[in-house]
Amino acid sequence: MKLATASLDKAAVIAQIRAEGAVAIIRTDSIERALGAAKAAVAGGFRAIEITYSFADAKEAIAKLSEDKENDLLVGAGTILNRGQVHEAVDAGARFVVSPCVLPDVIDAARELQVAIIPGAFTPTEIYTAYSLGADIVKIFPAVRYGPEYLRAVRGPLPQIPIMPTSGVDTSNVAEWFRAGAVAVGAVSSVFDPLLIRNGDWVELTKRARQFMDAVRSSR
Repeated sequence: MKLATASLDKAAVIAQIRAEGAVAIIRTDSIERALGAAKAAVAGGFRAIEITYSFADAKEAIAKLSEDKENDLLVGAGTILNRGQVHEAVDAGARFVVSPCVLPDVIDAARELQVAIIPGAFTPTEIYTAYSLGADIVKIFPAVRYGPEYLRAVRGPLPQIPIMPTSGVDTSNVAEWFRAGAVAVGAVSSVFDPLLIRNGDWVELTKRARQFMDAVRSSR
């Protein structure tokens, strides 16, 4: 296991996610497309990249991106659903782990390996439960229907919980998400359109990534 990478100060990882303000979430079906989309994300200004476990070679994609020292990337693993995947992803070089829901085993495994953990939650009970189990940031997922007003309402009684909305965030509303209290946002299909990835339209993906990151920077 790459312990030097895995045990990197969690506080520094979380601080970097907060400083960047956005995580590029790459969801596709092959290592070639994942690496192509990640390259477009980096060209557009992203430095925090999440590779989801949506294809067989996800760990290889994470490993390859983790070896990129030139761009100082913060690489994470998404759609993590069990303890074994946590260990596999961290061994490949992931410095943060993301799950779509509140899974105590996943949170425990990440804490044991001293790697940042960002579980997905939606209701106030789920959000608080995730945080009480040790989440470093809680991902509101899905954030499509209710928008920034929902985050603003949740943060009323739970202001101590750092929250990152994912899905439902685009260039037109990212500023409102930050005004509502988001510590960072996740960029998914509004930026990394699966059809564009499938077609290998890296120029358009880079353009969308740059527009999104420009919106993030001007919102903070």
